[in-house]
Amino acid sequence: MAVNNKWWKNAVIYQIYPRSFQDSNGDGIGDLQGIIQRLDYLEKLGIDAIWLSPVCRSPQDDNGYDISDYQDIDPMFGNLDDMERLIAEARKRNIRIIMDLVLNHSSDEHRWFLEAKKSRENPYHDYYVWRDGVEGTPPNDMRASFGGSAWEWVPELQQYYFHQFSVKQPDLNWENPKLRREIYDMILWWMDKGVGGFRLDVIDQIAKEPDLHITGNGPRLHEFIRELSKETFQKGDLITVGEAWGADPERAKLYSNPDGSEFSMVFQFEHIMLDQQEGKEKWDLAPLPFLKLKEIFNRWQCELYGCGWNSLFWDNHDLPRIVSRWGNDGKYRVESAKMLAILLHGMQGTPYIYQGEELGMTNVKFDFEDYRDIETVNMHRERLEKGYAEEEIMKSIYAKSRDNARTPMQWDDTEHAGFTEGTPWIRLNPNYTEINAASQINDPDSIFSCYRTLVGLRKQYPVLADGRFEMLLADDEDIFAYTREDETSRLLVICNFHDKEIPCPLSREQKEMKLLVGNYKDQNLETLRPYEARMYISEK
Repeated sequence: MAVNNKWWKNAVIYQIYPRSFQDSNGDGIGDLQGIIQRLDYLEKLGIDAIWLSPVCRSPQDDNGYDISDYQDIDPMFGNLDDMERLIAEARKRNIRIIMDLVLNHSSDEHRWFLEAKKSRENPYHDYYVWRDGVEGTPPNDMRASFGGSAWEWVPELQQYYFHQFSVKQPDLNWENPKLRREIYDMILWWMDKGVGGFRLDVIDQIAKEPDLHITGNGPRLHEFIRELSKETFQKGDLITVGEAWGADPERAKLYSNPDGSEFSMVFQFEHIMLDQQEGKEKWDLAPLPFLKLKEIFNRWQCELYGCGWNSLFWDNHDLPRIVSRWGNDGKYRVESAKMLAILLHGMQGTPYIYQGEELGMTNVKFDFEDYRDIETVNMHRERLEKGYAEEEIMKSIYAKSRDNARTPMQWDDTEHAGFTEGTPWIRLNPNYTEINAASQINDPDSIFSCYRTLVGLRKQYPVLADGRFEMLLADDEDIFAYTREDETSRLLVICNFHDKEIPCPLSREQKEMKLLVGNYKDQNLETLRPYEARMYISEK
């Protein structure tokens, strides 16, 4: 059992949204062969693992999070041979492949569900969550996350099945030990193929009890996860990440217990939901409460210290681009992108870089017909019906649409940004001629080079993995500053989060320390310029 080999504490993970990363065959959709072509770029960045958004076979009702065959690759992305080659080619560069596993539900086109619908006596029937009922009168009033009832009527069985998400994503019944065994065997099959880890999608919802209106954090949740870990993950040297929207630090201590009984780390979202009106949807925009952001980071850093492990991230495939969201994607794009990186990468936890974040890629402002995301399209329709003004709806889309993160990777300034020789499945961000990898990889002052430095520092200085966190200037409305400290070193991070010049109250502390990375070429210890960030270290 390899639970004590905590290599992932010094690791940095890069998330790829395969559809938008690199197309190898000219069909306008990214694929596995395309990722293989770009591994040298990722090796240069220095990352340790790639988290692949779902590539298993799927009808793509929910961007691959509706899996119809866990042991095959969707033809959109290639085939199993391509996957095995990606694992092997990545391993040559000391990069591990982390698969996105969806174990809360399957596609309604999965063979298990096709069998389950045949009769109540079918051995696969109990792989899903069914309730007797009368057509038009669901078992209760539970709603699905994507809208509508969480119950779908199947006339031939005179029963309803439960689905927390799309109607094409029936929930799996984890109470059934045969289902659990099939899941474990599938995971072991992927482990045999050399996969380096798994990201577990909405894993906190597998122990649902719909009769009691319980979806997340059901009573048997940690029992199920511990069995899953014992039967699979603990048989290899893996990195495992539990996505848990409902996690607080206390629950996170269970998910990421250092004894390895559940996952390596938790992926939680408390900080990422701050810029919306309280009690409203993400589309209901509000200014970022900066002091609240500091308070949340401080709590997670302090309460998990020595007893759990967190993921550090600003961006992913469901979130807008951080430089447009909480930075400044105009005059100070480069400075603010570097500031946000330095702020995050100095903390304890495993950092995640989402494709293009290391280039300072920005949000887009498309005409509405150019958006592809089903959530965006549905919101636009629903809000128009409710009487919202088109201008207000588009303002929310520009700020929060998931398509902000899904435009093609900007490799160079040639046609289609080097992403494809065909027609891209979604429009490119028009600024690819200025913002692209080719213009940054050899520029020592680029955002890419800043990220590359931060990735390297995590391997060089143990304090970044193990140091105790202390927030400084907790009530300062502009500065995010903290220290990390262990027996041999002290790290200091100072960030001006806003677009104005301010005095630096920590000038004396900096004089005794060595600058590791900053986002301006020269330093004035008395002043912090717009979005200025510095990371220092001193040896004891």
